[in-house]
Amino acid sequence: MFKLVAIYRIPADQAAFDEHYFTVHAPLMAKVPGYERIEVSKVMRTLLGEPHYYLMFEMWFSDEERLQAALRSEENRAAGKDLMGFAGDLVTVFTARVVEGERP
Repeated sequence: MFKLVAIYRIPADQAAFDEHYFTVHAPLMAKVPGYERIEVSKVMRTLLGEPHYYLMFEMWFSDEERLQAALRSEENRAAGKDLMGFAGDLVTVFTARVVEGERP
C-alpha cells in the first residue's frame, strides 16, 4: 500500500480552517482518482514532542502506479491549488509506502 499524507499545523482560526477544509477541500480530494480509502484525523493531544499538529489526511492506494497517476491528475492539481490558497503555510505533504509486516 502507498499513501499521500498531509499533516497540518494548528491554524490561528480553527473554525475557519474546518469550514474550508470540510466543505471545500475534502470534496476536491474525494474527486482524485484511484484511491482505496481516505482517512482524516484530528489530533487530540500530543503525548511526546511539541504540540504543533492539528489534522492529518491520509489517502491510501493499492500500488505506486495508482498513487503516481493520482498525483498527476487534473483533480489533484485543482485540490493542490485550493490547498495552497487556504493552508499553504500550515501543511506538509508527502508520499509513503506502508511497510508494516515487511522489511523496508
